[in-house]
Amino acid sequence: MNEYGLRPETANLKQLGLTNLSNAYWNLSPAELVEETIIRGMGVLADTGAVAIDTGEFTGRSPKDRFIVCDSYTEDAVWWGDINIKFSSEKFDKLYDKMTSYLQNKDVFVRDSYACSDDRYKLNIRVINEYPWSNHFADNMFISPEINELKDFNPEWHIVNAPGFYADPEKDGTRQHNFAVINFTKKMIIIGGTGYTGEIKKGIFSVLNFILPYEKNTLSMHCSANVGEKGDTAVFFGLSGTGKTTLSADPQRKLIGDDEHGWADGSVFNFEGGCYAKCIDLSKEKEPQIWDAIKFGSILENINFIENTSTVDFSDKSKTENTRVSYPINFIDNIAEGSKGTNPKNIFFLTADAFGVLPPISKLNKGQAMFHFISGYTAKVAGTEAGITEPVTAFSACFGAPFLPLHPTKYAEMLGKKMTENNVNVWLINTGWTGGAYGVGNRMSLKHTRAMITAALNDELENVEYKTHEVFGLDMPLSCPNVPSEILSPKNTWEDKAAYDKKAYHLAEQFVKNFEQFAENANEEILAAAPKVKQHV
Repeated sequence: MNEYGLRPETANLKQLGLTNLSNAYWNLSPAELVEETIIRGMGVLADTGAVAIDTGEFTGRSPKDRFIVCDSYTEDAVWWGDINIKFSSEKFDKLYDKMTSYLQNKDVFVRDSYACSDDRYKLNIRVINEYPWSNHFADNMFISPEINELKDFNPEWHIVNAPGFYADPEKDGTRQHNFAVINFTKKMIIIGGTGYTGEIKKGIFSVLNFILPYEKNTLSMHCSANVGEKGDTAVFFGLSGTGKTTLSADPQRKLIGDDEHGWADGSVFNFEGGCYAKCIDLSKEKEPQIWDAIKFGSILENINFIENTSTVDFSDKSKTENTRVSYPINFIDNIAEGSKGTNPKNIFFLTADAFGVLPPISKLNKGQAMFHFISGYTAKVAGTEAGITEPVTAFSACFGAPFLPLHPTKYAEMLGKKMTENNVNVWLINTGWTGGAYGVGNRMSLKHTRAMITAALNDELENVEYKTHEVFGLDMPLSCPNVPSEILSPKNTWEDKAAYDKKAYHLAEQFVKNFEQFAENANEEILAAAPKVKQHV
């Protein structure tokens, strides 16, 4: 057990420039933080016991306002560009001084915690928040130390989070008044002008995406993971809408984590101590585990209530479609002990291909795995965003481009090396359309997708016959237990075969075009795995 309210003997906020504070509340319990949130008029209780708060102007991350300090340590290592935007050390120091001045005579809430459930990679973090509910979020999402750890807690990284502090873009070098800046040399993240809690979580994820591969030869991954009764670990990558959360939640397997993991020698380990789930259109039938986790200790973000009640209307999108709930991972039944597993036996790349081109399941060789990992493909369908009337491709390198400080090929080559060393199977799963593109075909049956994944996990696809996809070069099984054989080859499901070929080459061209930005840094094995773009005659 940990002990809330304990102030470490090593604590000294003055070293951080935080002086003349009104009060510094250390390691308050969730109940105390909920009480502070309600007393200060910042939140209300839902009928489930969860506290509901609004994050204000920002209801999601602001990627264009995330910066990394460019100095002698990061200058030649970071993948600079639109994702990792340079910020000078001088600007950081001046902005931080303004933040600490802003926090004078204010209350702050201090949380000591750590990331990484594998002790070899434990990262001690001290979070200083202006708002109690932000501190509650940190308590939910990071891992709580034991009592004996907390008494002598020494933080390696600090996060200073002041949603009420606005930057002056002209003077401070930011794009607008909100910002999140990572300083790897000072081991500090500063966040201001935004109350969106995901900036705290993803700030540390970005840090781990740098230091684990760069310093510790450990692969960081934006994925979910679970472990079977025989101790076999499976990892699931996928962008929003591909089924990552749904497919990794398996009553026959224990959940390691739902979002952020590391892969070290002999270990897949969760970075976090909690879950941060989307809850738009949530129902007990669709997501029973998330539904049951919304209770006292959970934080609901930017939701609305049914009129004149304290019952959440999960269908209400008037504030945002990105409504969220955060909760400790132990609010979920059937979790893996210690939030760890062994080396993965199977890796699944999930894509919702709205073009109806990719096979429902295919096995990737090492080069293909690296290529598709760097590509990070899915498709957006009509109605998901304004102006989208037909499917469009969506690529996010390594299924998490906004959080990658290093070049994507670094992560892909680590993945390929680990595949070879550990004899890992990598599967591409299309949870999208079959029998035609969106608007013509149908969404892949969840029952069939689950059956394919189960077959892969149970080694039931080891000795079946495979066929090679003529455009993407993927190996497609011709049979799978509990799945109709006719759907395993996507072209067979289309009435108009010529239309399928045309669409397949169109998608292949999109893949190749997207990959051009990475080609210069990719090795021959990765480049050889690209799909064919020669027009079908």
